[in-house]
Amino acid sequence: MKAALYFDNAEGFGEWRILISTDATKKLRELTKSDRKKCAIVVKKIKQLSNGHFSADNQKRLNGPYTGVPIFEAKMQRDLRLVYQVDVVPDHDGDVSRLFIKIYGIYTHTQVNRIWDAMGQHLDGKGKEYKRRCIFRNLPVQPGDDIYLPACFPPDISEISTKPTPLALSDQDKNEVCSFDLEKYVTFSQAFLNGLLANQDAQHVFELTPEERKIVECTTSCFVLGRSGTGKTTTMLFKMLGIQRAWELHSSAMPKPRQIFVTKSRVLATKVEEYFTKLLESLALAGYTHEELKKLKTRNTEAGLVDVDDVPDDQTGIPQRYSALEDKHFPLFITFDKLARMVAADILSGDCLDSQRIAKLFIHTDDVEAHDSFVTYDVFANTYWPHFPQPLTKGLEPWLVFSEFMVGIIKGSEKSLLCPDGFLDENTYCSLPPRSNPTFANNRKTVYAIFEAYCKLKRERRHHDVADRTHAVLKTLLAGTPLKGQRIDYLYVDEAQDNLLIDALLLRLICRNPEGLFWAGDTAQTISAGSSFRFDDLKAFLYRIEQDQSTSLIGERTIADPTAFQLAINYRSHGGIVNCAHSVIERITRFWPDAIDGLQPEHGIVDGLKPVFFHGWDRDTVRYEQFLFGASGSHIEFGAQQCILVRDDAARVKLREQVGDIGMIMTLYESKGLEFNDVLLYNFFEDSAVDLSRWRVMLNYTEGEVDGHDLSRVHAPSFERDEGRFAGVCSELKLLYVGITRARKNMWIVDKSEKAEPMRMVWSSRKQVQNCTPGTDVPHLAVSSTPAEWETFGRSLFTHKRYPQAMHCFARASLPRMVAIAHAFQLREEARAKVGIASQKNQQQAFLTAADAFSKSGDDAPAGTDKLQYHRNAADCYIRAGDDRKAALAYVAAQEYDQAARRYRKAGLFDNTLEILHEHPQKISSESTDELYNVCRLFYISKSSKCVTPPLSLFPSFEEELEFLEEYDLDFARASLLESHERYLEAAELHMAENRPLDAIRDFMKDKTSSDAMKRAANILLEGLWRRCSFGITAKEIAGDRDVGELLGLAGELPLESLDPLVRDEICMFIAIAKTDMPSLEALARTFVQKHECNASALLALDHVFSRLPPLKYANLQEMSAFLTKFHHYTRLLYQVISHPDPVNSKTIRRLFCISEGSSHLYEMGLDSFLHSCAIGDRHGPMYLQPAAVALSRRDMTYALKKYLAMHLRERVSEENRLCCSAVVFSQCLGFAVGGYCNRGGCPQDHIALSALDTKQYNGRIGIHLQQISILQNMYSANLRIDRQERYLTSVLDWLSHLYEALNPQFHVQGTTADLDLSLIPGARDSIRVMKHWVRDALYNFNAYHDETGFLTTVLKLTSLVFTFDRSDAVKCINQAPFNVPHFRPRIFIYTDGRYIVEDIANLFNGVAQNSISSGILFIRHIIRTPLFVNLSTLCDCLEEVFGKIVVSWHLSHVPPLHGVVLPRGWLSSNKDFTNRKDIRIVLVEGLLGDLKGLLGLLHSGSANGWSHFLYAKLSLINYHRLAFPVAHKAHPNALQCLYFENVSLQALLRHVLYLLYLHSQFMGAHSGIRYAYAGRHDYLRVILAYGEKVLIEDLVHLVHKKKDPRPPQISPRVKQIVFEKAEDIPGLLASQLVVARSELRIDAPAFVPQVAYAPQAVEERHEGADDAAAYESLDQEDEAHEEPQDLAPVADEPDLIREHESTEEEVAAARTIQAAYRKYHKHRDHLARSIGTGDKAERNTIFIACLKNVVASKWQRSWYSLRYLWALPHIVLCLDKAITIAHKHKDKTKGLLSKESHSRLEELGRQRSEINALLKDGRKLRKDIEPNAPIHQQRNEAALKKAVLDVKDFIHRLPTAAPELHEELNVAYKWIMVEKEVAKKERPTLNTEDLDPY
Repeated sequence: MKAALYFDNAEGFGEWRILISTDATKKLRELTKSDRKKCAIVVKKIKQLSNGHFSADNQKRLNGPYTGVPIFEAKMQRDLRLVYQVDVVPDHDGDVSRLFIKIYGIYTHTQVNRIWDAMGQHLDGKGKEYKRRCIFRNLPVQPGDDIYLPACFPPDISEISTKPTPLALSDQDKNEVCSFDLEKYVTFSQAFLNGLLANQDAQHVFELTPEERKIVECTTSCFVLGRSGTGKTTTMLFKMLGIQRAWELHSSAMPKPRQIFVTKSRVLATKVEEYFTKLLESLALAGYTHEELKKLKTRNTEAGLVDVDDVPDDQTGIPQRYSALEDKHFPLFITFDKLARMVAADILSGDCLDSQRIAKLFIHTDDVEAHDSFVTYDVFANTYWPHFPQPLTKGLEPWLVFSEFMVGIIKGSEKSLLCPDGFLDENTYCSLPPRSNPTFANNRKTVYAIFEAYCKLKRERRHHDVADRTHAVLKTLLAGTPLKGQRIDYLYVDEAQDNLLIDALLLRLICRNPEGLFWAGDTAQTISAGSSFRFDDLKAFLYRIEQDQSTSLIGERTIADPTAFQLAINYRSHGGIVNCAHSVIERITRFWPDAIDGLQPEHGIVDGLKPVFFHGWDRDTVRYEQFLFGASGSHIEFGAQQCILVRDDAARVKLREQVGDIGMIMTLYESKGLEFNDVLLYNFFEDSAVDLSRWRVMLNYTEGEVDGHDLSRVHAPSFERDEGRFAGVCSELKLLYVGITRARKNMWIVDKSEKAEPMRMVWSSRKQVQNCTPGTDVPHLAVSSTPAEWETFGRSLFTHKRYPQAMHCFARASLPRMVAIAHAFQLREEARAKVGIASQKNQQQAFLTAADAFSKSGDDAPAGTDKLQYHRNAADCYIRAGDDRKAALAYVAAQEYDQAARRYRKAGLFDNTLEILHEHPQKISSESTDELYNVCRLFYISKSSKCVTPPLSLFPSFEEELEFLEEYDLDFARASLLESHERYLEAAELHMAENRPLDAIRDFMKDKTSSDAMKRAANILLEGLWRRCSFGITAKEIAGDRDVGELLGLAGELPLESLDPLVRDEICMFIAIAKTDMPSLEALARTFVQKHECNASALLALDHVFSRLPPLKYANLQEMSAFLTKFHHYTRLLYQVISHPDPVNSKTIRRLFCISEGSSHLYEMGLDSFLHSCAIGDRHGPMYLQPAAVALSRRDMTYALKKYLAMHLRERVSEENRLCCSAVVFSQCLGFAVGGYCNRGGCPQDHIALSALDTKQYNGRIGIHLQQISILQNMYSANLRIDRQERYLTSVLDWLSHLYEALNPQFHVQGTTADLDLSLIPGARDSIRVMKHWVRDALYNFNAYHDETGFLTTVLKLTSLVFTFDRSDAVKCINQAPFNVPHFRPRIFIYTDGRYIVEDIANLFNGVAQNSISSGILFIRHIIRTPLFVNLSTLCDCLEEVFGKIVVSWHLSHVPPLHGVVLPRGWLSSNKDFTNRKDIRIVLVEGLLGDLKGLLGLLHSGSANGWSHFLYAKLSLINYHRLAFPVAHKAHPNALQCLYFENVSLQALLRHVLYLLYLHSQFMGAHSGIRYAYAGRHDYLRVILAYGEKVLIEDLVHLVHKKKDPRPPQISPRVKQIVFEKAEDIPGLLASQLVVARSELRIDAPAFVPQVAYAPQAVEERHEGADDAAAYESLDQEDEAHEEPQDLAPVADEPDLIREHESTEEEVAAARTIQAAYRKYHKHRDHLARSIGTGDKAERNTIFIACLKNVVASKWQRSWYSLRYLWALPHIVLCLDKAITIAHKHKDKTKGLLSKESHSRLEELGRQRSEINALLKDGRKLRKDIEPNAPIHQQRNEAALKKAVLDVKDFIHRLPTAAPELHEELNVAYKWIMVEKEVAKKERPTLNTEDLDPY
């Protein structure tokens, strides 16, 4: 590479190397154009010098003999001189240093001035040895001759000093010396000479300094640090050139090196590329012949006024993808943004969905929204910063904050890579050390609050920034996504400080050569927004990358550390400016050593003018602006190379108001990257946000005397005491450094603020500034410039996008067209700045204005690329303005016909699009032509219904149109085309295939040629009705459904009489539903059940019937019974579906609920169906908030169906139950029944007249209770998850209580259990079985602690019911009840002796134990004496039960037993033991009567406070009567008192009875019962009958034994005789139906109806006229024959009836049997689930079974193919089936969008339809090729099977939507079939030689 950059002199030249300056080269080119003769003379003279011809004319010394290093002139003509110097430079190999000739310039005699003395003096500063070598000459070649050879010197001399020497020259002379030293010198090589001869504006390789040469020749990676203007980019470019040149010289022996130059600025990349290209071209000139040189044309080097960023990517020659880079593209000069987009574009083509999503954010698109979504600093400052809270942003600079976000700390630092979100959290950020991160050391929390606001706003706008891009790409690459394409060999990163630190990792990943990295930059000038890192951080980061072995993407790793270089010589500015700028750097590094990289002091090549500091000017002094900018009225103008720098836009506006338009005024941020000869820094300190107290920290470490002040004694705040307070000063110093280093020659600082004094003192103490105060001479600032200079600098400003300043330059150069061009670009910048800030209308107007300006510039521009580019820019702005039509016109002007056609298409101007396609077919790509033709066809076809016709023909033939419609799946248009040709069957089948049943029905009805067409139409119509009107769709929805209306309209056209009866009735049902014809629906429901046996249709009809329940509040018994019968049938049908073992397998149920069967054993709910509506609102369901249908397995669908249908049933039944609870028919008004009237307003009970109270009424009331219980049981059976407490402690107990009250009314005329007749109750058998279940469940679930006040009442009612209807298991049920568990017995219900009150209750009702009567008396007395809550009516029922048992038990001792007993029929029909006499304790009876006496006394007196525990009992007259004499509940108490003693002659109790009668007579009236109180014993019955005349006692019966002879006469017409033979027959004779109900010992046992033991005439009635006296006499005789028992004492204690239940061995065995069966069931079910499975598993197993059958049938032998056929093929087929299903879903999703969507989506939709159609065709073919019965399997074709796997994989990749779940399925098969298993080789054991003897 060294040789590649070393060039010899031109051919024919001598040994002396000639280096010629840029100025001399420029002069030579001018001579070449103007006077080639003079040019030849100059070349001849140079050739003489190269040969060492140093004659007197060739080597005349210009400077004095004692003025330093000699400078010579060579005379060429009378007035033409060549000025040069003999200099010394190291040879290219570094072995020796050699003398050479350095040509400074070509001048006329008058131009040669005394500047050369100063030049020689300046060169003398390089040292004595340097001067000695320059003066030394070898001896002449020939003695006495003047020809010399160049001398050589050893290289090992001390370093030559390059520090500038102070010169005692004028300002002008200093500038001239400086310009000579800053010149670049190139070798006068053959390439240089040929370029000169050919008049080519070529660039040539110039001579490098030794330090620069070391960098270029470095063989390792390197870091090059240097301040602005030190040659960093030069060394980078020359190294690239050397490597490229070396390859060109040896291309046959080595591959072309891939080199990439990366920078942030596209302008810099373009300039460097242009310079590199010119260097290569200049080198190539060396090999040109004279003939070839003559043919070369002069290159037009003047660049057009275009923005390089506007040039489309396709015109740059750089591909869109990194992987597409080829050798021809290298060396590549590119921006990091473009490189990152290229990498992202490759990631986009990957399989990873996340990678594709990420890359779409960052690849370049023409989408305006995507362009605006990238957050640059301008976007941040314009559209984000104003939206942040003002208290947060106050006092902060947006570019500093943006820097902190990006490169600086939060998102761009190395630590951010370790954060999951890609940015530091608040704690980490706030804990960073302030020295290394001083910018916001005191404002970290505020900055982070702004960052959080920024992130939130960015997410809302869906924007992204540079850090997001880098993090996303790195995350994808580091996650394992490979980098596509070949990695590069050499990477050059210029201005590295402008990139993110994390960008370095991405750049490192694309370079394979660890020794080929070149990083250059300067962290001192990090003014660019988003830049704030140090090179030390970069070095450390890259070192860790190399050491981190986890970064596997880096193929090779470096061993040697990169070499670090520093460039300290500033070639841009002289020493005066450089020294001043270095003081700023010194201040930064002293106070904040970690803020920037520490470098050796920077210095210029020559000394120069010190910056001038204007100070001492205040507001009282004459305005200094007149000195600087001219007096008022005079016109002062700055030159082209002069600039005024201000802090921000506000300062610029303010200054322009003061001085007018005197020149270029730029902000410091705008000046970045620019250079000026003269710079005026205006009010930098005055506009600073840092106050004076903080600026004074600069006075620390400062010595010297300034303005009479000793700076060592001047007060300065302590920096170490509060470092964070001075963090803002660091940022200010960086900004100040940038401002100073913009100047090349003169720097003026103007500031009147006291805040400027600290820095002025620092500079003044070091003699680095010239102070200018009022009264001193003010230097002349303004310098005039020529128009050419204005134009040149205007172009430079334009290139740097400083358009307002460029406009100023072009205006000064009198170039109005260029002004207009720059103005157009500025208008575009202003429009871009309004994006996100101004309204959409204002944004579009701004872009429209810019577009018009570009269009005008394009019209005015001469023909060429610039003209086309302006029109292209106009088109882009028109697009942003939303005017696609004008954009299309602009593209036509730009000759971009492809884009023009696309814009016309975007605007919806398809006529114009077709015209462009027809007029310019050759200038539009075939791809675009096909795409645009297709979209035009799609547009006109989709709009054909609106009579939109194309201006030109779209299809040449009908067949081609059909083919196009089929290709794009335009089925509707294809069907219309078929209909137009009367091909109705094809059209109808197409409509059906595309799920358009209405259109299919119409086409079928139009076809008159097919006999089955009408039948097919009817079936399709009915299926459509079932889908649209399925279960749960309301009549209102159906009436509003247009499709249903059309279907019913078509139904009217069908001949219904000719259809199948079921089809006809179902169609009629839907018509009735639409008309809400409920009577017709009820009739149809009966027809469906009875005639068609179609329960599904009946259920749908009844669901509509009961969608609105009728008012039931005042319904009578017959209406309520009829309603409950129908409603019970409806709920039964619902329950049948819910309880169906596999409802989804039933076609009728699927149709009823709109369930469709899909693939893979999955089922889908119809959209908006009952199930779907329930599922999307079910928070715990599978489809919560999913509006689309979801495929479910059979199990899940069954679960959903049962769950939601059960919920529906629960809602309906709950509503019905609510209505029933408010209905009056379920309870009767007792007052109305007894007295015939009711005083209660709005009485909630039924008013039934006394005359209507009969057996039918009694059984009817019980029947509706049982019906409602059955209805509720349907709901409970379906909703097993209803809370048991909610279920049993509310509705169940309530309805059981109501049933108990219906069975046991308070008044005898309302009926008794003896009146129960099951034949009068609909469904009595099933209802009673349900009731028995309820009673058992209520007992098992009733908790005594739930409601202690109602506990006794509930227990009494449940015990009565269980002993009445389930006597065989009653004791067991009560024993197992929770309230009988000892630990759960409430203490208030336990006697003092420890017994439990429930034991006495159960003992009483059971009636088996001898002490059962005593138990009853005891618990009743306990209730009366103890304040226990109980219903009074229920307590009366218990009293009647006790006294009834006493009467029956007493008469069992008679002979014959029970003969002559006269009792109410209800007593005898209850739980009585007619065979065994029970113990009766008279003492207890007497005590009970005493308690009743006390209770009645209190009730009579009205002082019943002590008995308030009867809270919710109704103290009605009837209850008072029943309580007064609780012998029966059917008669008046006075009469019943007599009845009691008519049956039991116990005179000892008479005194109690007389007192009770007295109390009752007082309650009833003074004369109503006194006379009966003293009646004789034989008068009791007469008293009863006499009393009964008034109260209609008609339920008394007289028991007569059959063998009693003579038979006693009838007592009264109202007393029936019951003739019996055996006592156990009495219950059947009294209430046969009740016996039937009791006979069902088990709930599931068949009903048993016992035979009546007597003939109908056994119940005899005597009519009036009978001998009453005889009757009474016979009774007396019977009573006298009775012998009272002698011993009435209680018998011995019996075993407890109620005890804690202990399971028997039989129960334990039964439980184990049930448990074993349940486990077996579960095991079997799990086995089936594992073997058959659901979803994918079921489908896979189905395929496996098919394969297995083929293997068995064909008797395949075990082989490679058979194993993969069985175990891999099911995975392949299933994977393909699922992929085809996904494709079908995508196809369905895009259906109809062509006509619905706007034309903007036509391409997308058309492409999707075409691709999906082709994909489905391929899928169907592939499915047929690989199915289990395919020929390839019969042939055992391994190659075909492997190809099938690859085809399936390709099919999945072609899916329009990513399906990662398919890859797992495919990978199983892929590993089985495609991956060859390697057989592990056994390693041979190594020989053990440890034990061998070496000797």
